[in-house]
Amino acid sequence: MQVNTDLMAEMGLSPAEAARRAQIIGATIGVLSDLGYRRTTFAKIKERAGLSSTRLISYHFTNKAGLMQAVLSTVVETKAGFLTERTGGGLDPADRRGYLRAHIETSVAFLRAYPECVRTLSELAANADDADGWVMTKVLVDDLRVHGLARQLKQGQAEGVFGEFTPEVMAMSIAQAIDGVAAAYAADPELDLEQYGRELADTFVKATAP
Repeated sequence: MQVNTDLMAEMGLSPAEAARRAQIIGATIGVLSDLGYRRTTFAKIKERAGLSSTRLISYHFTNKAGLMQAVLSTVVETKAGFLTERTGGGLDPADRRGYLRAHIETSVAFLRAYPECVRTLSELAANADDADGWVMTKVLVDDLRVHGLARQLKQGQAEGVFGEFTPEVMAMSIAQAIDGVAAAYAADPELDLEQYGRELADTFVKATAP
């Protein structure tokens, strides 16, 4: 996976440092996706990235927690960028119904566009209790999957855009529905994800209507 170095440059890193960090993050995402969290080691990442030593990883990220933080941040930024790209950057944050539809359709389309990121997110979520991992993993994963959307739904209810329901329950239902599409797509890569995304969005836009 190609990792964007722009944000790293904004952190004050030199082009060479940003490129190396991006190389390591991309390799880590690849290993997490292919082998799973428990089998992802600095040795495997070194091999995937073509590095001369695991010390290069430690130099840039210090430890596993620092590396997993960077990986999760990259996945979150990649998905946010994908949403912006699909909506042409013109999605109004105050358009709650438009946001709901875009969230669902983008999450489904993301399954095909960035399968490594999807599998990596699943691995991070399943292993959020790792003592050597990043302590904030569960908080961010839960926010990405459920709580962020729940806040949008709650705000929409306050504005009269959505009807009566428990925002957290609805957001969890949407997340689980998307997980169901992910499982179906894994079983059948020919699945029409665009149609699934549209119909799933239609279902929940109707379900949340006043």
